[in-house]
Amino acid sequence: MKSPTVSELETSSAARLALRRIASGVTVLTVNLDGVRHGATVSAVVPISRDPLVLGVCLRSPSGFSEMTRQAGQFCVNVLSTKQAWLATQFAKPNRPPGDAQFHAVQWWADRVTGAPFLAGCVAHLSCAVLSHHPIGDHDLIVAQAMAGFFNNGSPLISYAGALMEESS
Repeated sequence: MKSPTVSELETSSAARLALRRIASGVTVLTVNLDGVRHGATVSAVVPISRDPLVLGVCLRSPSGFSEMTRQAGQFCVNVLSTKQAWLATQFAKPNRPPGDAQFHAVQWWADRVTGAPFLAGCVAHLSCAVLSHHPIGDHDLIVAQAMAGFFNNGSPLISYAGALMEESS
């Protein structure tokens, strides 16, 4: 059987829609840069190696947060729970207040390893040291080693087809 012929545009469009069907955990990355804390919602965090424990994080290049992680050399991954969709939304807003003001309505504590905020109520936290940055298209791939971790019971918030899969009430 011969495969159907499709135009380049249709292939690209279908591929984009297909990629949105890959479910991913929703996280808030946090960083402490020169005593000022920053955060950003990220749904592209993937384990790369178990020994050593290495993960990859993809961030939009123009966001500025990628450069903050490069300068700080470390960051925290906060894996959100199904009850924390509001945090995903808050840290994804392009017009959110800069710096420490992002954390005024959020309960958090400083990670002992990185100084970056650990957000209360998350299902997991990872303290990470940046190993390398790689510009790829309109994103930066940050490769980092997990130096410490903490976890709680609960279900992770998932992004699927552009929507957050929240806990039903």
